Amino acid sequence: MNKLKVCFIGIGSIARRHIRNLEAICTERGIGLQIDAVRRDGKCSSIKLINNIYSKVEQVPDDYDVIFITNPTDQHLESLKIYHTKGRNFFIEKPVVSLRQLEDAESFITRDNVIYYVAAPLRYNAVIQWIKKNVDTSNVISVRSISSSYLPAWRPGQDYRESYSAHKDMGGGVSIDLIHEWDYLTYLFGWPEKVQSLIGKKSNLEIDSDDYAIYIAEFNDKIAELHLDYFGRKTIREILLLTKEESIVGDIANNKLHFLASGEEIDFHEERDDYQRRELIHFIDMISGMCEVEDGFHHGVDILKLTQGIIQ
Repeated sequence: MNKLKVCFIGIGSIARRHIRNLEAICTERGIGLQIDAVRRDGKCSSIKLINNIYSKVEQVPDDYDVIFITNPTDQHLESLKIYHTKGRNFFIEKPVVSLRQLEDAESFITRDNVIYYVAAPLRYNAVIQWIKKNVDTSNVISVRSISSSYLPAWRPGQDYRESYSAHKDMGGGVSIDLIHEWDYLTYLFGWPEKVQSLIGKKSNLEIDSDDYAIYIAEFNDKIAELHLDYFGRKTIREILLLTKEESIVGDIANNKLHFLASGEEIDFHEERDDYQRRELIHFIDMISGMCEVEDGFHHGVDILKLTQGIIQ
């Protein structure tokens, strides 16, 4: 690939991160990069790398290598439909759609020979990659996973009550906002056979979406517990593996592994951009024909169902 022409639908914080990482990757690989964007007001002077800003769909060319769907969750499906003929491949932020759009998403007809990748950045985190490559999952008896953090601290400078996370009808709620946990659990261990869930709101946060989701899942040879919440005042993002020989704590938030029986520790010394960049490299390799293509859209729909205790 000599040149990459992309368009971002929505230019929030995650889009800005992708733009920064795309520039670094393309510079390293000697790939020419053109970045355009769609924004209702047609303005985005703060991002120097953006070439063209469009405010209307009819202004958008139909020759993009990739269209990034990075607007709020409840707008993903509509954006896919509107810009469906504008790009040869799509990178869709997770979750793929909101819960109320599940039925429409299942009937959405994807185009042949088009890649629909749904973001799964935690798969590329050093802790998860180490477990994937080094742990024999048949030796794992039990898994405990937690993602606990304080919603008002998520987006500095923005009132959390105005974010999509705070509103169920906008696709918010911890059960799908933290869908990455279910994605990496299925990535590591496959699909559970049974799932029980408790999802609701218990804190005094001023939101109408769920602020906790707790699951117990049974696999053929192991059991898993998953805890998600919006109200933990200190961020915890961990996976605990109880194996036949060891108890391994994967501290995803701090990029460390702790081996409780042996006392050993591994510190990967990496930042969020490191694994986000690895994901984009994988995506670029995918659209370049250098690695196997994934059915991201339909997998994303199935994972969204799993967050509600529905097993395909």
